[in-house]
Amino acid sequence: MINILLSFFLFAIALIIGYAGSQGGPNIFSYPGLMLIASVGFFIHWLIFIPSYLLKTEKYYDITGTIAYMAMAGIAVFSSHELHLRSQIVALLITVWALRLGLFLLVRVFQVGEDKRFHEVKTSFSRFLVWFSMSALWVFLTTANALTLILNNDALKDDGYFFSGLIIWLIGFSMEVTADEQKRRFRKNPRNKGQFINSGLWSISRHPNYLGEILIWLGMAVISFPVLTGWQYITLISPLFVFLLLTRVSGINLLEASSDKKWGDLKSYQEYKEKTPVLIPFIK
Repeated sequence: MINILLSFFLFAIALIIGYAGSQGGPNIFSYPGLMLIASVGFFIHWLIFIPSYLLKTEKYYDITGTIAYMAMAGIAVFSSHELHLRSQIVALLITVWALRLGLFLLVRVFQVGEDKRFHEVKTSFSRFLVWFSMSALWVFLTTANALTLILNNDALKDDGYFFSGLIIWLIGFSMEVTADEQKRRFRKNPRNKGQFINSGLWSISRHPNYLGEILIWLGMAVISFPVLTGWQYITLISPLFVFLLLTRVSGINLLEASSDKKWGDLKSYQEYKEKTPVLIPFIK
């Protein structure tokens, strides 16, 4: 019961931020635009949760986020009769990022066969529902400022924020894609079975893919900043939310604990941890 209430609490958070971020923006079907989009994101997650729970599978979990990202961006795009270049570019960035990451994670889980995070969770209706609800909140909060930008649909002018943010986004995207591909190739090599990766980007950061993710949403926030007004600034919570979730809640903490359990007794791993920063290269 508590987990079900938690799921609705997460939904309420999204609605509150969505309503605040809708102030000064357009309505969609007479409803505050950003709040309606947040509701659609949760609806998609809860809809796909049903067969996922019945089949006791987590294989559709990550692709659900991708579907929600694209649906939410699509609603924002098609709510405007004539989309300006800035909004077109932001919608394209969201789509490219969501498709790339979603398909990468989907292929990985089918190849591995199981996501260990869900080994016990997927057998519990309420706990599994919380995970899908957390994903829905993640999807909405990460894109909230970008969706608000699309809904506001301001014309692109000589805007230093846009180009600065775009550079940050491209650096982050390139880093995330490169890190994921380096790790995929490392794991594919039979000689590396049971080993930890310490080459490529992983030689200067223990979690370069997460650093890329943080930069992606920081860049998007910079792009969005000049077109936000009033309560819409609350949507700038996106990069802070991503940073705190990946560095303090899940992500890094879980992976560091798992890695310590696997390789903590190895001198090579201890040396790797000693010389390689957790997140930001060259900063211990």
